Amino acid sequence: MYRWEIVQAVTEQRVFGIVRTAGPDEAVAAAEAVLEAGLRAVEVALTTPRALSAVARLTERRPEALVGAGTVLDAAAARAAVEAGARFLVSPGLHPEVIRAGHRHGVPVFPGAATPTEIVRALEEGADAVKIFPASAVSPSWLRDVRAALPQLPAIPTGGVTLDDAPEWIAAGAVACGMGSALTSGGAEAAGRRVTALLAKLAGAR
Repeated sequence: MYRWEIVQAVTEQRVFGIVRTAGPDEAVAAAEAVLEAGLRAVEVALTTPRALSAVARLTERRPEALVGAGTVLDAAAARAAVEAGARFLVSPGLHPEVIRAGHRHGVPVFPGAATPTEIVRALEEGADAVKIFPASAVSPSWLRDVRAALPQLPAIPTGGVTLDDAPEWIAAGAVACGMGSALTSGGAEAAGRRVTALLAKLAGAR
């Protein structure tokens, strides 16, 4: 897949899961729970111990899924994540070397930004989409105002997005939301119920 096709696939459902756990076994279990429930894309944060082994296991066991790596802070981590099978890279801040490393290997990168200035710089550096982080520090109305000035912004609010306000972010112009414990915690059954309910809500968001 080309980078733009991966971006389209990751954002098609308007949400992807974020897994941050105490170890790779827990990460694989949490990711598989939301994938089983119908989610197509999930990010494994590199703050998870031995996270890349979880990425590799998930890509082997779930070849149809879009498995990404999060909290990618430098080019070395970006390359290691891609070699482990990551289909997309996410960072909490703007690290141009991560964007360059991802693009060198045909992988889209979603760097983090918190202000219009950072957003513009991320776009100038070639970001495939911009992670609005932390989303809890702003609001859907803030994003709507920013997109009035930057209508070309493919925004992905992450960090504090809830099941209740995710549709509001989509209505404000976000292409997708990244959601962690609000979506993926509590075991397979609970996560599955939340995924099913959220996908139904987002399907109606405009």
